[in-house]
Amino acid sequence: MDHLLKLVSQALLDSYVHVGGLNHTEGENLPSKRAIASLCSDLLTLLFPGFHDDAPQRAQDLLRATDQRLRSLSARLTQEICRSLRQSEPNCPTERAAEIAAAFLAALPGIRELLCWDVEAAYEGDPAAGGVAEIILAYPGIEAIAVQRCAHELYLARVPLLPRMMTEWAHARTGIDIHPGARIGTHFFIDHGTGVVIGETAEVGAHVRLYQGVSLIARSLSGGRALKGQKRHPTVEERVTIYANATIMGGDTVVGAGSTIGGNVFLAQSVPPRSLAVADGLSVRVLSKDPPIDDWVI
Repeated sequence: MDHLLKLVSQALLDSYVHVGGLNHTEGENLPSKRAIASLCSDLLTLLFPGFHDDAPQRAQDLLRATDQRLRSLSARLTQEICRSLRQSEPNCPTERAAEIAAAFLAALPGIRELLCWDVEAAYEGDPAAGGVAEIILAYPGIEAIAVQRCAHELYLARVPLLPRMMTEWAHARTGIDIHPGARIGTHFFIDHGTGVVIGETAEVGAHVRLYQGVSLIARSLSGGRALKGQKRHPTVEERVTIYANATIMGGDTVVGAGSTIGGNVFLAQSVPPRSLAVADGLSVRVLSKDPPIDDWVI
């Protein structure tokens, strides 16, 4: 066995030399996946105090507990931001990372307000919901959007790696894949959630509801890196419902306000406000919700 292990070890060392692109042995230390998981978990504890704690959380202890958590988060987040920035800026000072971390932590009260509206949307939109506690503790959509709203702040601050690692942590736990760059409005509700995909340049308005398997994706990746920075994913305006396994594709595609997209619809062009789009064989039939009723096939 020892002889075999030595042979494998040497073969791997040879591979490290000859197979490039998979090694990171000379660069700056990368962000830690384990540290990111811990940060996301602690962020959920800060955002939903008492819901993610092992011991009961008393109101009189909140000041002390919150202060301790913020100090711990600040130090660890600064370190991971610094590690992220140094992948593109080797001489990035720790002071800059600390400033970004401070601005991020200052945004948490605003994120909590958005999450309060998201929880409200889930409660009002799902008759099966047993209450706020059930939604916060058991609805994967709330956890996914909570982490994404946090990651989005770091994305806007142009921190590489870290925001995507955060949303992928949530993706692994919930089955919901929301890119940190996606712009999500208030009162956002993902029901069930498994298989939902929302791309980087997607824009989602207020009071939007998605069901499992919904994809907001780019039209084509044939352009590769040349498409970076361009609007590649659809826009969903406010008060839209998209039912299970619908796919909406393309940066020019706009789902008008007040519309409903039926299950299994494949939509690659815009529909006006207050439309009803339903699958009709290989086509999509689009009706107006307002009289006189218009009916057309795309």
